[in-house]
Amino acid sequence: MPHCIIEYSADVESQTSAKTLIGQVQAGALASNLFEPEHIKLRTCCFDHSRIGTSAKGFIHVTARVLSGRTLEQRQHLSNCLLKTLQNMSLQELSLTVEIIEMERESYNKCIV
Repeated sequence: MPHCIIEYSADVESQTSAKTLIGQVQAGALASNLFEPEHIKLRTCCFDHSRIGTSAKGFIHVTARVLSGRTLEQRQHLSNCLLKTLQNMSLQELSLTVEIIEMERESYNKCIV
């Protein structure tokens, strides 16, 4: 844990790559000191068409799905660490957002085949 899903508008690719985004978000998750490196799962999803209000501004939105049981302070810390790593990328004209979602531990299942 966590599952980090990085959604971004296609115009972000003129400033950075999906591979770089994965590396930065992984660094942010590690900086939180809440997870072991081998437990961090990351993936990206690029959107060809998007709009924020009436603006053509691009976006990066990170959703970190964590198992329930973390304190509010831990979740806030993770959110802050993830946002800080995105801010440190010196990207321009983008909306950067982070959302932490708790997954119910009792109903989460995992199987490696």
